[in-house]
Amino acid sequence: MQYKRFPLGGLWTNGYLFWDEKGRAFFVDPGGEAREVLDFVGDKGLELKAVLLTHGHLDHIVGVRDFLPFVGGEIYISTGDAGMLRHPPEAMQVALRMRCDGVADFHEVSEGMELVVGDLRIEVLETPGHTPGGVCYLIREGDESILVSGDTLFAQSVGRTDLPGGDQAKLDDSLRRLSSLPDALRVLPGHGPETTIGKERRHNPFWPV
Repeated sequence: MQYKRFPLGGLWTNGYLFWDEKGRAFFVDPGGEAREVLDFVGDKGLELKAVLLTHGHLDHIVGVRDFLPFVGGEIYISTGDAGMLRHPPEAMQVALRMRCDGVADFHEVSEGMELVVGDLRIEVLETPGHTPGGVCYLIREGDESILVSGDTLFAQSVGRTDLPGGDQAKLDDSLRRLSSLPDALRVLPGHGPETTIGKERRHNPFWPV
């Protein structure tokens, strides 16, 4: 499986570009201006098929419109966070000093759905808590798997729950769900370095007992 991390925007949100051997690609969480990503796509001769969003916070969606000429309506976000993509909260735009226009043409995803981009298969795991509709994406190609965790799980930390829509009890339940995944599974979080489920099981102070 081929992928590249792009830290984007003022909060250095991790966006991830994945592609298969035939160059069919998708991008997860465009948190800032996307010129670097699009230049890379062009240089590599990739065919950008879709944009996936782990949740609806501005620092994960603000660059979506840069991708519209390439993917059209092939944008995916959970049903629980769809409203934030349609109508990004004005108060958060002011607080983060980000201007973000809403997007009306997209697809809503929910638990257990599978998306396919070329040889890449993407399973939707609902992991609310940081936001009402937070999801992780379990991406598979052949025998290889990677989890894109958004702001649900970080290296030795977790997403905050003190913002509107946050719920600590739900986040705890989501972490318990992730604890059933294999230790060797690589985890690509929305901020900070990548990790594995096993490392978080051993070292994350928020990990469920």
